[in-house]
Amino acid sequence: MAFELPDLPYAHDALAAKGMSQETLEYHHDIHHKAYVDNGNKAIAGTEWEGKSVEDIITGTYEKGAVAQNGIFNNASQHWNHCQFWEMMGPSGAGMPGELEKAITESFGSVDKFKDDFAAAGAGQFGSGWAWLVKDTDGSLKVTKTENGVNPLCFGQTALLGCDVWEHSYYIDFRNKRPVYLKNFLDNLVNWENVASRM
Repeated sequence: MAFELPDLPYAHDALAAKGMSQETLEYHHDIHHKAYVDNGNKAIAGTEWEGKSVEDIITGTYEKGAVAQNGIFNNASQHWNHCQFWEMMGPSGAGMPGELEKAITESFGSVDKFKDDFAAAGAGQFGSGWAWLVKDTDGSLKVTKTENGVNPLCFGQTALLGCDVWEHSYYIDFRNKRPVYLKNFLDNLVNWENVASRM
């Protein structure tokens, strides 16, 4: 099944008041994400992966321990990552549902401690990558970070929340201040209802 660029679940300017500008979303979604879709479709054409789900392509092409992943994986995983990322944010400003708050508090001690751990993971990811809140294979919640396009599917984990720390995600709005971007993401941009629905 061919990769397709999804529409954003909100207008390009819907997050501007919360710290992610229309210009960022136009570049990030319309150009960067579209490139992963276009390049991914070219990469899988005529291969055994053509017609497979993006999840199957990710888990089937991930090379454990490799310093650099292959082109099919990179485009498929970044396509999947970004599809999740758009859904994990929103303009609603709704609070964290009780069941999610309870699970986070049980796992990290408090919501604030979770946010500190998540922001530290994102800020500490050298170069490009992602910070994640995952449900691990044993059912526990953990904060992780991955390089480049690697994501929790590669480790059998469920992605509950992910934040893109590639520079194209924040440079227009925050320049090189990745920690400030991460704090703003957690405080203003996350759609906590979407995160809870992934539990």
